[in-house]
Amino acid sequence: MIRLRTMARLSMLASAVAVLTASTVLPLRADDEMLQIRSRLISTFKVGSDQTRFGDFEFVGGLELSSSSAALGAMSAIRLSADRHRFLGVMDTGFWYAGRLERDPDGVPTGITDFSVSPILDKDGESSDQKWRVDAEGLALRGDEVLVSFERQSRVDIYPANAPGNSRPLGSLPLQIPLNELRNNRGLEAIMVAPDASPLAGEVVVVSEKSLNTNGDIYAAVLTGPSKGVFFVKRHAPYDVTDGDFLPNGDLLLLERRFSIAEGIGMRIRRIEGSRLVPGNLVDGPVLLEADFGDQIDNMEGLDVSTDEAGQTFVTLVSDDNHSILQRNLVLEFRYLGDNK
Repeated sequence: MIRLRTMARLSMLASAVAVLTASTVLPLRADDEMLQIRSRLISTFKVGSDQTRFGDFEFVGGLELSSSSAALGAMSAIRLSADRHRFLGVMDTGFWYAGRLERDPDGVPTGITDFSVSPILDKDGESSDQKWRVDAEGLALRGDEVLVSFERQSRVDIYPANAPGNSRPLGSLPLQIPLNELRNNRGLEAIMVAPDASPLAGEVVVVSEKSLNTNGDIYAAVLTGPSKGVFFVKRHAPYDVTDGDFLPNGDLLLLERRFSIAEGIGMRIRRIEGSRLVPGNLVDGPVLLEADFGDQIDNMEGLDVSTDEAGQTFVTLVSDDNHSILQRNLVLEFRYLGDNK
């Protein structure tokens, strides 16, 4: 990781707290420095086509983000507020990012404002430029807490939701998965909190990227509650898990990515039946969306499910550009039209 000297001056304000629901709080704002973000509109998902429907998904719109600041990049997870404007995320270089997603009257994303970045602090109140210590991959909101999953130094740390950017962790969740089974740079990738409609309502679920058992299946776990324990997700090579979130009905959407020199980058979204998320089970599910470089994708790392005031369900995706000039920072949004009951 290239350490950015300007990061040392960044912090989150505790005073800017948005109450989302009775059980969810989202902080957001940096006071010391704001990044200026340029947004290029992406109006079609398939390159050279005006097609909008892709299976159970309808493409709403997208943004390609750029900035004169090297702080932009490495976005690995995102969560939107209840009004679907503000967002909080983590970068796998050890930073929080936050901002506002501007929309037109039809809800189509038009730009990013109020974008800020702040170091993630460890239990000693310190930030780090050592990637293995700060490789944040997943983010979930649980009441007045923010949960962050780390991939290399495997852990799930708990931060206060009203000021995560200037706080050390309040504690950590037991992982359930044996540490020796979490592979280096293939460990905890996705973390989600089950919705009220789920049999696991309010409980925390994690899925690893590519930590496999002897059968080649992916380690996953329910971390909290009476049903806590390890389960497995069927792996379909060459895809690996990069993020996930629950639909309102309790089913799980998993974002997966593939890469090879011969075939380039691909992504897909798989749906897992929520009632199957039980310790000892091997779970699988249908692929709802699959895309490649014939579509507007890059290294897709983050997925969030949100609902608008009309009850429509949306899926928002973000990419990790690895701070490479050959890759892009993307925000893509789809309306989910599949069964959600």
